[in-house]
Amino acid sequence: MRKFFISLIFLILPNIVQGFEKTTNFNLKKLFELQNSGKTIVINSWNEYCSTCAAQTKVFDQAMKEFKDIEFLFYEQTKNKDIAKTLGINYWTTIVVFKGKTEIARDIGLTGKEQIYNLINKGI
Repeated sequence: MRKFFISLIFLILPNIVQGFEKTTNFNLKKLFELQNSGKTIVINSWNEYCSTCAAQTKVFDQAMKEFKDIEFLFYEQTKNKDIAKTLGINYWTTIVVFKGKTEIARDIGLTGKEQIYNLINKGI
């Protein structure tokens, strides 16, 4: 039983810590301004206690350093229902890529660096 609880702590703790690092960094007004500028925008929906979201965060931390000309926007799905509704996003872990106002790509649940980078590159 002790091994079970120790294993559980090691599985949950990284996800909790990771969840606190990510914040909602935009509102709809900012999104519309960026879309009007014609920039490539990557949007990621997340939830604080989601392990898939935590895995995506690690990849996005690296991607933001490598893709300097892309705007990365993150929002917590359950707290920002206006953003979710406007973008038609129903699930955590959704990644949407826009080029200006045009949606270029959308996928759910990707966690691998290569998968996420391939999605991002569709907007370049």
